[in-house]
Amino acid sequence: MEGSSSPSRILDTLGLVAVLALILGPLLAWLRVVPGIVGFGLFALGGILALVVTILGVIRALRGRGYGWSVLAATLGALAFVALAARSGGAPRINDFPTDLANPPAFKQAAADPANAGRDLSYPAPFADEQKACCGDLVPMRLPSPPPAAFAMVEVVAAGMPNWQITRQEPVAGELEAMTTSRLFGFHDDVIVRVRPDAGGGSLVDMRSKSRVGQGDLGANAARIRAFQAALQAREQPKR
Repeated sequence: MEGSSSPSRILDTLGLVAVLALILGPLLAWLRVVPGIVGFGLFALGGILALVVTILGVIRALRGRGYGWSVLAATLGALAFVALAARSGGAPRINDFPTDLANPPAFKQAAADPANAGRDLSYPAPFADEQKACCGDLVPMRLPSPPPAAFAMVEVVAAGMPNWQITRQEPVAGELEAMTTSRLFGFHDDVIVRVRPDAGGGSLVDMRSKSRVGQGDLGANAARIRAFQAALQAREQPKR
């Protein structure tokens, strides 16, 4: 009897460990007790373990040995983990998105940040084909306003973007850089916006958003560019 209950106790314990990892990973990262990548790693480990526990729990239940509250909690965690993974499953495994693939804006302030020491901030050319396949809508914006007025709008919109910290503003060069921080895990991404004269008149506004860690970004950088462009377009619209 003791031998038959031992696997059940192990499974219940694993279910509890999975739930704790799913909760503590994001919580500790949110409290900035551990780096974001560590918190995300704990969360991912908890999600994978919860999936394993769920499968084993179903097998145990089918054999008439019950399910257990910790296994049930792990199953709920596994469902949440799968839902999150499915939502970001279409994102490519790249973490650097410019609107001008041929001539991406170059980071200057971000390159001087000690946190980026040793990182190559040049745009990886192989990313271009993957971005074209997933995000063909990420292109430069054309505004009818001349560059000085367009840059002034860029400054206002950037200042209002959630979780953006502006790190460099050069109106003459038409460049603005910012660092963004994700609310939950505290991941830092670098952003640059460039305003140039458009050959057809008005201004051409380029943007680039790059994650500091990870091979992928779960769609965060592309979503950030779209959000900024939408906000800039909304600000320009009344002026037309």
